[in-house]
Amino acid sequence: MSEVRGLHTDEIEVPDKVQVIVGDGVVNVKGPLGEQSRKLSSPYLRIAVEGGSVLVMSDTGRARHRALLGTYAAHIRNMIHGVTEGFETRMKIVYAHFPIKASVKGEVFVIENFLGEKHLRKAKIVGKTKVVVKGDQVTVSGSNLEDVGQTAANIERATRIKGFDPRIFQDGIYVTEKAGR
Repeated sequence: MSEVRGLHTDEIEVPDKVQVIVGDGVVNVKGPLGEQSRKLSSPYLRIAVEGGSVLVMSDTGRARHRALLGTYAAHIRNMIHGVTEGFETRMKIVYAHFPIKASVKGEVFVIENFLGEKHLRKAKIVGKTKVVVKGDQVTVSGSNLEDVGQTAANIERATRIKGFDPRIFQDGIYVTEKAGR
């Protein structure tokens, strides 16, 4: 069955080892690193799988609909990239005053002895993201770009300094590199 292309069309190539299924406004992508599902529905856009590619089409020429078309296409590209290669963010533990001890306990990233504090600071690990602590390096990886990014942001936010001059107290856990984009 061949779909009629719209006024504006974005074509996304699908690798051989990836399967894309579109139905009822939900896009499912299966690959070697897992499976992702996302609701992408709009009355102004159509998404279809045709041959070895995914087509995102719009019949209108409005700028808002073209922007939405690009957004949906980017989401689908990220899902395909995630299930084939995955995403990784590297972070560095930085301290000048008190040595920070970081560990993973279940679905929570735990930070101990931050600025000499007695209580623990915790950051939520989102979705199926994996967090590995090795020395002063923290690696956050997974197949979902948004989950990896949110987990890294949660870790950075957990070490935010309050009540001190951040130019002097630069302790924390910071993103140093984002790979897989």
